[in-house]
Amino acid sequence: MKCRWRSSRVVERMPVQWLARLLAPGILAACLGVTPASASELAGTSWQLLNITSMDDRVDVPDSPAKYTIQFRPDGTAQIVADCNRGSGTWISESAGRLQFGPLASTRALCPPGSLSERYLAQFEWVRSYVLDGGHLFLATMADGSIIEFERSGITSD
Repeated sequence: MKCRWRSSRVVERMPVQWLARLLAPGILAACLGVTPASASELAGTSWQLLNITSMDDRVDVPDSPAKYTIQFRPDGTAQIVADCNRGSGTWISESAGRLQFGPLASTRALCPPGSLSERYLAQFEWVRSYVLDGGHLFLATMADGSIIEFERSGITSD
């Protein structure tokens, strides 16, 4: 696919987040030379949170893994459940082991005390890589070096 822009100067200066909002995820991926989400091994999978481990060895474990889930849809969108909140956004995997999320839109309900909702949702903008190992998914962030561990979920993804 060859991408043609009306004014390349405008596009060159435009932040990637704005381009992602203007173009469908598949078109943006093709224009950037990135493998489409549907070709990624994450496409069509669903996961539930086991824990978030920080660089300082702090480990946050949800009271119920099913309250914190993520679905990687083949169309490049992600559906996220974070306790009493719901979110969605885009994801892209340039190659096996690489992963990045676009801006996430989420509800901002006040969840019960002890909820990991805010901590969980805050991780996604920093994710840059993943590992699949033994039926678990590990997402690694670049900011504080957190590792987010998931196990497969029974949720079906389109």
